[in-house]
Amino acid sequence: MENRRPITDWLPITKKEVDKRGWQDLDVIIVSGDAYVDHPSFGTAVIGRIIESEGFRVGIIPQPNWRDDLRDFKKFGAPKYFFGVTGGCMDPMVNHYTANKRKRSTDSYTPDGVAGFRPDYATTVYTEILKELYPEVPVLIGGIEASLRRVTHYDYWSDKLMPSILESSKADLLVYGMGEQSLREILKLLKKGVPFHQLTMVKQTAYLRPKTTGLLKNKNWTDLHLASHEDCLNDKKTFASNFKYVEQESNKTFANRIIQEIGEKNLVINPPFPTMTEKEIDASFDLPYTRLPHPKYKKRGAIPAFEMIKFSINMHRGCFGGCSFCTISAHQGKFIASRSEESIMKEVEQVTQMPDFKGYISDLGGPSANMYGLKGIDQAICDKCVSPSCIHPVVCSNLDTDHTPMTEIYKKVDAHDKVKKAFVGSGIRYDLLVKSYNKNGDEASMDEYMEQVLTKHVSGRLKVAPEHTSDETLKVMRKPSFKHFHKFKEKFDAIDKKHSLNQQLIPYFISSHPGSKEADMANLAVETKSMGFELEQVQGFTPTPMTVATVIYYSGYHPYTLQPMETAKTKEEKQDQHKFFFWHKKENHKWIRQKLNEAGRPELANQLLDQSANNKAVPKWLAEKRNQQKKRKPKNRG
Repeated sequence: MENRRPITDWLPITKKEVDKRGWQDLDVIIVSGDAYVDHPSFGTAVIGRIIESEGFRVGIIPQPNWRDDLRDFKKFGAPKYFFGVTGGCMDPMVNHYTANKRKRSTDSYTPDGVAGFRPDYATTVYTEILKELYPEVPVLIGGIEASLRRVTHYDYWSDKLMPSILESSKADLLVYGMGEQSLREILKLLKKGVPFHQLTMVKQTAYLRPKTTGLLKNKNWTDLHLASHEDCLNDKKTFASNFKYVEQESNKTFANRIIQEIGEKNLVINPPFPTMTEKEIDASFDLPYTRLPHPKYKKRGAIPAFEMIKFSINMHRGCFGGCSFCTISAHQGKFIASRSEESIMKEVEQVTQMPDFKGYISDLGGPSANMYGLKGIDQAICDKCVSPSCIHPVVCSNLDTDHTPMTEIYKKVDAHDKVKKAFVGSGIRYDLLVKSYNKNGDEASMDEYMEQVLTKHVSGRLKVAPEHTSDETLKVMRKPSFKHFHKFKEKFDAIDKKHSLNQQLIPYFISSHPGSKEADMANLAVETKSMGFELEQVQGFTPTPMTVATVIYYSGYHPYTLQPMETAKTKEEKQDQHKFFFWHKKENHKWIRQKLNEAGRPELANQLLDQSANNKAVPKWLAEKRNQQKKRKPKNRG
C-alpha cells in the first residue's frame, strides 16, 4: 500500500523528493534523532506538518550521520528561515542507557530497532554541526531533550550540573513543551518579515541575551529572577530552591517570565501558552499525515515505536498527577488538552482503513488513560493555582473527575462495525476510581468506567502504578497511600468475579526512589506478597532533568521544604533495593535474610521467605501459572 502512494504524500527527506515537488530550495529544515514516521504520535511529523500548513516549504533530515563528512547535513543546503533541531521523541540519554547506565542494545525509533543511529546529547551535537556549517542560519531547538534542559539541570549520565541547553548547544531559540502554538506564532511573524533574532516575545520560548544589552520589557509579564547558574554550581541547596519556582511557573495559567544569569548572559524563559483548546489540539491531530513510516525504511525493517502505536488513538495530552519522578507535566503541562469526540472518531475511521488492520485498536489513551476531558469546574480557581498536582495530597475539590465522557467514547468506538476490540493500553490512575481517595467523585461514573474497561477493553491484564507501599516514600512521590490500592484491588476482584473474567491486575513499582530505604523495600515485598503478587513490572529510579526526585537525588534536599533527604546513590545500594522485588527467587533468599537480620528486622525475612505462606491469598491466575511451571518439562535437546 505504501508503494502505491506518491512519494510526495510524505514530507521530503531527500534532495530528489524536494525536486519532485518542484522546489528549488527549502524554507525550514528539521533535523531529528528519530527515523521519520508521518504520524501524529511522532513530534517531527507534527512539527513538519504544521510548518507545511502555514505555507512553508519544509524538509526533514532524519537521523543524520554525525561521524562522517557530514553530507547528510549538507544535502538540502541552507534553509531560508531556520533549522529546527530535535533529539527525538525520547531524551537520547534515556534512549541510550538504563538506570544503571548500561548501554542499551536497541533503539525503538530506528528501523529494525538498531542502536547507534543518533549521538548522545543529540540536540547539542546536531546544533554544533549546523552552526559550524551554516553560521549565519538560525537554529531553533525543541522536543523533550531541549524542553527538559531549558534551565540549569542535573545530568545523571555525566553526573554534572549543566547550564541551559541553549548555552551548551549555542542554539538561537528554544521552544519548550508541546510546541505547536509557539511554532505557529513564530512562522506567522517570519511571514510578516520579522527577523529571527527579534523573536523575543513569543510565549513558551527561551533564549540567551548578553547582560550588556539589558532585558527587553513586556508590560504583561512580571520577571522572576532565579539564582544564577554559577550560584547553583557552588551550592546544591541553592539549586534545589530554584526548582520550586521553575515547576510552579511551568504549570501556571498566567506565569511569570523567568530570568537566570549564566556567565555574562541572561537566560530568558518566556511564560507558556495557555492549555490548548479542543479546536487547537484537533488542528494538530487532523493534519494530512500518511500515518506511515517513510517508504525509504521498507528494506531496513520495521520501526518498533511505530509498530507499538500503529493502531492506537491518543485522546489527550497533559497530566495533573504531578508525580515527582515523571516529566510528563514538565513537558506536556499539568492541565489536560482533550481532543473532540469528532476528531477521535475520525482517526478511528482512518485506523480501520489501514490495509493491515485486523479489527483491534491497541490503545485508546493518553499519558494517563482516564484523564480525558477532566478539568477544573471553575476555571478562575485554576487560573490562580500554583500546586504542581491536582490530586495530591488530595483530589482538588475544583476538579471535575466525571468519567462518563470517556466511557461514552469507548462505547462509540466499540460500536464501529470494523472494530472487534479496542484496548486501553495506557496506564490508569486507579486513585481516581476509588471513593476512599476521590471523595468528591461520582461513584456511579467511576464504577461504570471501571466495569466498561475491565469487560470490554482489557486483554487479561490491567496496568496500574501504585509505585510503592511506604506512605513516607509515596508522599515524596506525590502518590496516594497504598491503602487506596487495596480498595482498588477489592473493586477489581469484585468485577472480575462478577463477570468470570479471570484477569490479572499488574502493579508497577519503583525502587531506589528518593526517600525509600531498604526496610521500605522489604515491607513492599511483604505487603505485595500477602496480596498474591509476584512482581513483574518493576524498575529502578532513573534521574531525568526537570523532576522533583532528580533534584533530591543530586542535591540531597527537597526543593519545596529544603529539608535533607536520603537517596540510594551507589550501584550497590540501588541493586540491594531492587533485589527485594524478587524475593521469590531462591538465589536471593540468603541475601535477603542476612540483610534484614543486619537491619534488626528478622520478622520481615520470616514473612517473606516462609514457604508455608507462599500460597496464601494467591489469585487463581497466579496459582495456575505456578502449576503450569511445575508441570513444564525441559525439552529433549538430544
